[in-house]
Amino acid sequence: MDQPCSRDELRACLRDVAWLNRVLFGYRPILHWLESLNPTSGLRILDIGSGYGDTLRRIEQWAKGKGIAVQLTGLDLNPDTAVIAAQASPPHSTIRWITGDVFTCQPPDPPHLIISSLMAHHLTDSDVVRFLQWMEDHATHGWFINDLSRRPVPYRLLYAFTRLMRLHPFVQHDGPVSIARAFRPEDWHHYCAAAGLNPRDYTLRGFTPGRLCVARQKTGSRP
Repeated sequence: MDQPCSRDELRACLRDVAWLNRVLFGYRPILHWLESLNPTSGLRILDIGSGYGDTLRRIEQWAKGKGIAVQLTGLDLNPDTAVIAAQASPPHSTIRWITGDVFTCQPPDPPHLIISSLMAHHLTDSDVVRFLQWMEDHATHGWFINDLSRRPVPYRLLYAFTRLMRLHPFVQHDGPVSIARAFRPEDWHHYCAAAGLNPRDYTLRGFTPGRLCVARQKTGSRP
C-alpha cells in the first residue's frame, strides 16, 4: 500500500494481504522455484519489500520440513513493517527484519538468493531495471520476482473477492489498482533486456490465478 497510515492500519492491511496470499496460492511460485533448485546446503535468502513477512515465514516452514538450514532476512523501506513482521513471527523464528532502501543496501553476507513478492509493480520503469541489475549484482546464485499479471480476469476477480470477503478498505482499493499497475510478459522482456540480461538468462512463468514471475538461476550455480 502506498498511502500513509497508522501502524495499526498498516498491520490490518498487511494481515489481509497475507490472507489473500494464502488462499490464492501466492506462495506457490516461490516454493516451486526453491524446490526446482534442489538445495542441499544452507541458504542465505534476502527478501526485498518483505512487508508482513509471511513469505519468509512460509519459506522458514518449508526449509524446516526439508531439513535445510537457512538464514532469512527481510528488508523493507517502511520501519513499521519490521516491527509488525517481528510481532507476527513465532518466538522460535530466526528471521532477521531490517529497514532500508534496496538501492543503498549492502548485505554484509552476500545472499545466495534474492526474492521479492508484490513489490516490483510499485516501482517506476527505470527503478524496475535498476532493481534487476541490483539483484544480479548481489545474488550469488539467483533471484526470483513473484508479482502480479496485468490481465482483465484477475482484475475483476480480485475486485469482487476483496469486497465479498470485506477485507480492509485499503486492500479493496489497492488490490485491483496493483493489478492495473502490474506487468505483461512483454514488459518483463523489455525490462530484462534494459538490465543487460539475455533471454536465455531468465525464465518467465505465469501462475493461476494471477501471478507472473521472473526467475534467474546463475549458470553453474546450485545453492
